[in-house]
Amino acid sequence: MNNFDDIRPYYDEEIPAAMQRIVKSNFFGLLCTYVYPDRNPEDVKQMMLSFRTIRDFQLEVMRCVNEQVISRSTTEFTYEGVDQLDPAKKYLFVSNHRDIMLDACLLQYILYRNGHETSEITFGANLMSSPLVIDIGKCNKMFRVERGGTMRDFYLSSQHLSDYIRYVLTQKRQSLWIAQRNGRTKDGIDQTDQGIIKMFCMSYPQDKIKALAELNIVPVSVSYEWESCDILKALELYESRFSRYVKKPGEDLNSILTGIAQPKGRVHFTFCPQITELDLTCYDQSTSNEYHRLVAALLDQRINAAYQLRPNNYIAHDLRYAQQHYRDRYTEQEYQKFVNHMQKLQEFDIAEPDVLRDIFLGIYSNPVETHEAALTIQRR
Repeated sequence: MNNFDDIRPYYDEEIPAAMQRIVKSNFFGLLCTYVYPDRNPEDVKQMMLSFRTIRDFQLEVMRCVNEQVISRSTTEFTYEGVDQLDPAKKYLFVSNHRDIMLDACLLQYILYRNGHETSEITFGANLMSSPLVIDIGKCNKMFRVERGGTMRDFYLSSQHLSDYIRYVLTQKRQSLWIAQRNGRTKDGIDQTDQGIIKMFCMSYPQDKIKALAELNIVPVSVSYEWESCDILKALELYESRFSRYVKKPGEDLNSILTGIAQPKGRVHFTFCPQITELDLTCYDQSTSNEYHRLVAALLDQRINAAYQLRPNNYIAHDLRYAQQHYRDRYTEQEYQKFVNHMQKLQEFDIAEPDVLRDIFLGIYSNPVETHEAALTIQRR
């Protein structure tokens, strides 16, 4: 295990010291106000100082965080497919990625509520912006994923990550969550990076079928009625059209807080059918690159077919293409609510407001096309 000390979550024996640091943070009072609005901060402090295990922290803190997010920022929180999971098996959950923190955190809540052990969670090194974030993350089974660097650095970090994922699933006997791509989907198009599939295979190069089959990959489709950080995503896409977008100091933290607090409406998770050895054997005769591409496409098909479209998606599609093709999918009240929300774009001094508007509409309308395309493939 020492081979993974640079990226692993905390051990249980490291929890007491982490709690000491967290309760001394300048942000502890603010965290208490959100997570425990009806409790005295001193009582919360003493409770956290009594924690001795990761389970203590997840059960008493992260459970409450998720319950506050659900009660304060969603109108409905639903899920399906979790009953198909075998409690005796460990899974690699690969999901579309719409919110920096909530995609993984809410999935943990679903697992907990249904009697499953929580999973480990990938945690981008770029998000480890402060000691407090690192402590909270590592107490919540998050492990570090390196990004950037030279091609050699990228190869070595990919190999290291692949080895760790296989170790967690097959030896540590923990499930694990990872996004289908590096970074959140900004344009509403959920597409698995075939490089992720290649990375999974790096730790078992002698057999590409077994390399993936023994990971028990379960695609997970996450649907938000109101896209997390939709305005911020549209602005980022607008600014990055002609040059590489450079994040501003504190931007990731702002996205985390915005995602937590922003109204999300109806939120739905679907645990899709597992990628089986039989599925993978269909691609046995393909080259390695083609194999990675085909497996990524299979994940996309299942995730996109399970994505739950809402009136906002149909409204955006009709607005973007100046039509009323989906007029029977939404009410006038829903239409006006969406248009009123979109008018927030006018608060920004943008040289090409029509371009920004189109980008914003694409965030909501693109899932209509990917969902319908996936259903077409499914029917064949």
